Amino acid sequence: MYKTPCSRLAGLVGVNVKQILVQNVPQCNQTARSLIQLHRRDPSNWLTYQHLNFLKRQYVAKNNSELHQRAIAKPAPALTIVDERDDSIERQVQRIPTIDPVVTDTVSQPEDVTSKAQPGISTLKPNTEDAAVQKDAMSSTVVTSVETPHVHVETDEAREARLDRQWKEMKVDVADLPDIYAKLAKIKLTALVVTSAAAGYAMAPVPFDPLIFFVSSLGTGLASCTANSINQYFEVPFDSNMNRTKNRPLVRGQISPLHAVSFALACGIPGVALLTLAVNPLTGFLGALNIFLYTCCYTPLKRLSITNTWVGAVVGAIPPVMGWTAATGCLEPGALLMGAFLYSWQFPHFNALSWNLREDYSRGGYRMMSVTHPGMCKRVALRHSMGLIGLSTLAPVLDVTTWTFPVISLPINVYISYLAFRFYRKGDRNSARKLFFCSLWHLPMLLLLALTCKKPRRDPEDPALPPASLPLTLQS
Repeated sequence: MYKTPCSRLAGLVGVNVKQILVQNVPQCNQTARSLIQLHRRDPSNWLTYQHLNFLKRQYVAKNNSELHQRAIAKPAPALTIVDERDDSIERQVQRIPTIDPVVTDTVSQPEDVTSKAQPGISTLKPNTEDAAVQKDAMSSTVVTSVETPHVHVETDEAREARLDRQWKEMKVDVADLPDIYAKLAKIKLTALVVTSAAAGYAMAPVPFDPLIFFVSSLGTGLASCTANSINQYFEVPFDSNMNRTKNRPLVRGQISPLHAVSFALACGIPGVALLTLAVNPLTGFLGALNIFLYTCCYTPLKRLSITNTWVGAVVGAIPPVMGWTAATGCLEPGALLMGAFLYSWQFPHFNALSWNLREDYSRGGYRMMSVTHPGMCKRVALRHSMGLIGLSTLAPVLDVTTWTFPVISLPINVYISYLAFRFYRKGDRNSARKLFFCSLWHLPMLLLLALTCKKPRRDPEDPALPPASLPLTLQS
């Protein structure tokens, strides 16, 4: 409880305060007189807020180096104490609730009041009467201690919550690291990247090598983990504003930024080294290029321009190209076609996803087509959905698949184009949600159909047909 000496009320200010208390506040007359008497009797005495009726409703207390101001509860009714020594005398004592009641002070209070109320009664009484008085005093102490304390007492749970929000040394449990690393690497997105790279490897017209396939898939997955980890490292302040990303490890403080960067380097350096040394330099270059585009181009562009969607589509189109180059060692039209499938597929997939997350992207400060150019967002999704039909027709022309592939892939391509058209016309959450969920199964189905319709591989040992035999065969 903060106190001020009464001597500070001297002078002109003190006179004015005394006049106001005595003349204009009738209910404070008794308090003002007591203050005047207190000042005359002992000017150096301390004045507390409890002496003033107009300040009785609030007080200032100091707890844990912080100021807390709380409204006082309704005053408790006066307690009546009956003295058993004389039934004809009843004494009413107005007890002021204390912050930390002490038993000795409370016990001594009834004795003082008794001595003032009955000066003629001797203080020497039998032991039984003294015990009764102490019993009554103890009961009043219990009643007083049950009252709600006026000082805000911090519970253990509140203290732990307050300390949890403060800066402190991080302690990471080793058992939680696998789950943290999986979230940091965006394990589902990494699985999609590895699957598309495996599809590119399987579509290449070369014999299947299990060792090269495993090493290339592992290196591609490690490169994806690196790109995703660095992306989260840069976007911590923005991810904290989005409901979709506020539970990421770096946002929640489960690991330190240095730990996240160390994990990214531990994945990226071996991943690019495996792709370069164990597979071929071209695949290693594409892996390093993909990390650069995702972290240094796509990530900052998300807050600058809507061109980030096209850059992100290029990043998603590189993994199947890496799979093809891992198998063949060269960049062929078939590899570009596989990348084009992923490039066009990402627009209906991501535009439909971002349409229902426009509020989140706005809070995060990301410039997406769905936020700044909603009409373009719907048009681009429809355009690239229909472009999948043309790319499927181009596959047999480039000698990647047979002509069966455009026919059997036409139903799923038409269906996703139909959903994209509905999304273009309506532009509501329901149509965007249907297009997004359709894109989740459309890509695996399209790649599987392309693999089943893959053009048979011609061994280099087979003798080539002479040029003159082709017209003869056609004529026959």
